Parts: sequence; C-alpha cells; structure tokens
Amino acid sequence: MSLDNVTQGMRERVAKNGGIAGKKVVFDFGDDGAVCIDGTADPATVTNDASAADCRIKVSLADFMEIAAGKQNAQMAFMMGKLKVEGDMGIAMQLGKILG
Repeated sequence: MSLDNVTQGMRERVAKNGGIAGKKVVFDFGDDGAVCIDGTADPATVTNDASAADCRIKVSLADFMEIAAGKQNAQMAFMMGKLKVEGDMGIAMQLGKILG
C-alpha cells in the first residue's frame, strides 16, 4: 500500500471519527513520507505535511500497515522499538478512537 492510500484511508477515518481537537499529530514514515492529522482545523484535516506537531509517531510504513491491519499490536511495536512517540504521549493514547 502506498502513502497515498494510507493518507486517503486516514482522511476517511478522520471524517468519520473526527480529530483530536486542538492538536496536531504526524505519522513519520521516514523516507516513505508522512501523514499529518491537524485537529487545529475545523473540521480536522489530513495532509502529507511533516512539519511541527504536538505528537510525532515514528514508524516504518510497513509496520504501520501491519498495525492498521491488526497483524501487529501497537503497544508491542512500541516496546520493541518499532514505533516511537515524540511529544505528548496522551495524544498517542487517543489515536485508537480516531483510527479504530
């Protein structure tokens, strides 16, 4: 799956579930790009902007796809160092409601 597919999927989920009000989250896929959920906008927007955020989640696109498909547990990926969180950990804990 490509970055464009992931971005579109997130747009659909955010449109359905909303964003985290007043907060900006970036999923940083390294060389594969980034996806930003901007909850400071009304309604929340999803772009490929990798600028400053309240919470930055660093994960490979392949690992993200496995987590999204339910093949890998996000908490286990975090403990194994495959998923790293920078910034507000509380925001990261709320992402399940948006992406679930």
